[in-house]
Amino acid sequence: MWAALAVRFCPSQNRALTAICCGMQTASPQIRQDARPVIRQLDESAINRIAAGEVVERPASAVKELVENSIDAGATRIDVTIADGGKTLIRVVDDGCGIAGPDLPLALSRHATSKIDGSDLLNIHSFGFRGEALPSLGAVGRLTITSRAGDEGASVHVAGGRMGDVRPAACARGTQVDLADLFYATPARLKFLRTDRAETQAVVDVIRRLAMAEPFVTFILRDATGGDTRTLFRADGETGDMFDALGGRLRAVLGRDFAENALPLDAERDGFHMTGFTALPTYSKGAAVAQYLNVNGRPVRDKMLLGALRAAYMDVMSRDRHPVACLFIDCDPTLVDVNVHPAKSEVRFRDPTCVRGLIVSGIRHALAEAGHRSSSTVGHAALGAMAATPAPTDAPRIYQMDRPSLGPRFTAASMTFQSGFAEQPSARIEPEPEAGAAPEPQHLPLGAARAQLHENYILSQTEAGLVIVDAHAAHERLVYERLKAQMADSGVAAQALLIPEIIDLTPTESALLLESADDLSRLGLVIEPFGGSAIAVRETPAILGTVDARRLVLDVLDTLQDGGDTAPLQARIDAILSRVACHGSVRTGRRMSGPEMNALLREMEATPLSGQCNHGRPTSITLSMADIDRLFGRT
Repeated sequence: MWAALAVRFCPSQNRALTAICCGMQTASPQIRQDARPVIRQLDESAINRIAAGEVVERPASAVKELVENSIDAGATRIDVTIADGGKTLIRVVDDGCGIAGPDLPLALSRHATSKIDGSDLLNIHSFGFRGEALPSLGAVGRLTITSRAGDEGASVHVAGGRMGDVRPAACARGTQVDLADLFYATPARLKFLRTDRAETQAVVDVIRRLAMAEPFVTFILRDATGGDTRTLFRADGETGDMFDALGGRLRAVLGRDFAENALPLDAERDGFHMTGFTALPTYSKGAAVAQYLNVNGRPVRDKMLLGALRAAYMDVMSRDRHPVACLFIDCDPTLVDVNVHPAKSEVRFRDPTCVRGLIVSGIRHALAEAGHRSSSTVGHAALGAMAATPAPTDAPRIYQMDRPSLGPRFTAASMTFQSGFAEQPSARIEPEPEAGAAPEPQHLPLGAARAQLHENYILSQTEAGLVIVDAHAAHERLVYERLKAQMADSGVAAQALLIPEIIDLTPTESALLLESADDLSRLGLVIEPFGGSAIAVRETPAILGTVDARRLVLDVLDTLQDGGDTAPLQARIDAILSRVACHGSVRTGRRMSGPEMNALLREMEATPLSGQCNHGRPTSITLSMADIDRLFGRT
């Protein structure tokens, strides 16, 4: 009945629907039935335009391909000029090895490259290797290549896939590529581009990522929109060894704050070597915009690597904050496949578990070595909050030392608090140590406790300045780390379910969960097969209390299907431990004695990750004497 109605109201699909109702097999309705379909070879221009849709997504993609070619050519200086976000002009000039005049037409042919010989697609040591970028750019824009490899320079122009003749040209050694009117041959693509400002920012991001990957190369990016040229980005080539050069480049690209709060990384596992810098948990961003990952020098945006970076900060950073890091993973080219996508921004590792473990363990080890250290930007923010805004006046500020002396009228009695005129301060000052007592530990990182403000904040004096400690947040972290250590020693206690929870899954899901059954059992979740594709949950972690076993298993399954591990279960257990630590720590409003405050400071110095609480907030703020003097106008 319904089929008949569908045929009645959809005459154009009458034949197809009739065949379906009768159980007959028919051809696709998109293929004409009155003529036999003909298989034909597309012309070169159409092939290049199709390929350009994958390689050249936006102007930033074109900049990336051209700059990578310059790096592969051994350039030490790369100048990039754009106009209107790269829509009307992209110019890349380098001092690389150049291209010989007779080779220019071949360089603009599809799948022509000097990077590989085609015998081994896994042993790739260069950025480019597919031979698609230049012909794709020439198919959708007006491309001019001027290059000199020897004594004579040459130039060739291609527009919309039509190549001109090679002509002699005067130029310096290297290559200059001019790409004008991007997507003029495919005007529909222009409608999908964003504003000039957004496209310019995308180009800047590409150059920044490549500049961090190649610290010895000078990168200059200019904007020539409207005839006025201005510099958007500049990073001069660094010198020295690779690690020092990388540190200098990151300071130039990411800023001084990152350099001051970054931890060096150097770890190795099973043929994979990780270097780079990662920031303290208290130096974080509100979005994942400062995470730079490189594999064999190639900037990538790989979901597995980003997930590993996030897992490394799992219990030291709030969920709404994102870490800042620049990581370099180096390995034998045969252990990673970069030929996953034409854009080459994704990679596939032969052993992704090993790479993930390397990133997580390497970063956590670096964070543990940082100990109680907190971000320097926290102190700068405190100074900014304390700095008073002067009243608008034309007269210069007058400090106390510039005022007339009060003479004998100024007495100590004038500094006393009078009852009825001021509230009693919520602060306690520790008495001076008795003669012969042990020397105060001012030489230690967190110094010696001097006072407690509002029954929570500890003021500690160091040799170089002042430290303000949030006693509750600090003690919460200390208790949390002790609980985790105890659980690691004794294991996670499990509670048996009175009635096992039976969960029906697909065969693939069941097999994936059972492969991780041993890891789950160490976390207190015991599962076993229950006939067919169903599984039975026998035990759950005791620390979770009453828990929805089905939801817990499905959460773990989602992560395993996404290429992760048993992190959700571990995260739940850590969350419970964090809650227990919060309730068992020093409460705000409790007065602490001098020995108690000093004992807290000493334990913070000995405990890894004590620089931030369980929620990612800083536990201490350090102010140097120079900072304090600046607050009072003494500098």
